[in-house]
Amino acid sequence: MSSEQTTTAPDTTGPRPRRLTYAAALAALEGLALVAGGVWMSVLALTGEPDDRRQAVTGGVTLIVLALLPLLAARGLFARRSWSRGPAVITQIIALPVAYNLLRSDSVAIPAGIVLAVVAVTALVLLVNPETTRALGIRGPGNTGK
Repeated sequence: MSSEQTTTAPDTTGPRPRRLTYAAALAALEGLALVAGGVWMSVLALTGEPDDRRQAVTGGVTLIVLALLPLLAARGLFARRSWSRGPAVITQIIALPVAYNLLRSDSVAIPAGIVLAVVAVTALVLLVNPETTRALGIRGPGNTGK
């Protein structure tokens, strides 16, 4: 018995399931938030007085580059591409420890941690939903002959 998932042609005969649309929107929202954070960090690094300007700019550029993963995943989910679920799930799994660290802080970052945790868990639930999986043409183990 193989534990590999197989893909078939996505079910594009009907309208896109709302769960898939919501998952794509959440991934896009996360990507846009990363871009905004990266731009904000870079602007502050260039216009402010950071301890280490090079490190601050590198952090901003890193956030912008990291934003590509959820943005590409969102685009793929909107287009019903089966490959897009993997990057979207990875993004949510990475977001959970970040949310945990934000929740442990003693600052105004706690509400951001709450929002990030809720978005990540919601997106994960939407992404593993059978309706979403079917719309993307992903079949689980044991369903290769069907």
